[in-house]
Amino acid sequence: MSHDQTVSELASVVERETERPVTVVGFSLGAQLAILLAASRPDLVERVAVVSAQAKPTRAPALTLGLLSASAPLAKRQWFAKLQATALFIPAPLMSDYLRTSAHISRETLLTTVSENIRFTEPPGWAMFPGAALILAGTGERGFMKKSALSLNESLPGSELEIVDGCGHGIPLQRPDWFAQRLRSWLAP
Repeated sequence: MSHDQTVSELASVVERETERPVTVVGFSLGAQLAILLAASRPDLVERVAVVSAQAKPTRAPALTLGLLSASAPLAKRQWFAKLQATALFIPAPLMSDYLRTSAHISRETLLTTVSENIRFTEPPGWAMFPGAALILAGTGERGFMKKSALSLNESLPGSELEIVDGCGHGIPLQRPDWFAQRLRSWLAP
């Protein structure tokens, strides 16, 4: 699937299943989808929390995708998936779900998803999103991730930016209690 197709389906779910507008919280690739939904359908989104969104394209995406294509079969190996899960801060209670998903993801889906992710840029409508936006990134994130957060914040007047101490690319998983409290305080009237 593409990001555009996924956002179109998300918009349909929001229209069909919720009272609008809604608050959307997205993490990593999900944060990119939250940005796109807010930018393209501001009539559906009142608030958006963007956690660790890459909004600057990766250099040499063809090389990255070539390496990923060659190593894609490793994702089906439990030992490799466990290494990935550790790097992604997957908590122990979710490990079996992560391993099952990793074992069943197709090469095509993996490559399409990663391609969309590493080529993502701020959509034109982001700068005009009229709702509230909270943008979070960890102090331990890679430089381009922090630059992405800063760029998203600078592009959207009135948005809030917070760089979270002691976190890498895993804020909701590394500090779940802090994250839940931060969202509660942001959502409080």
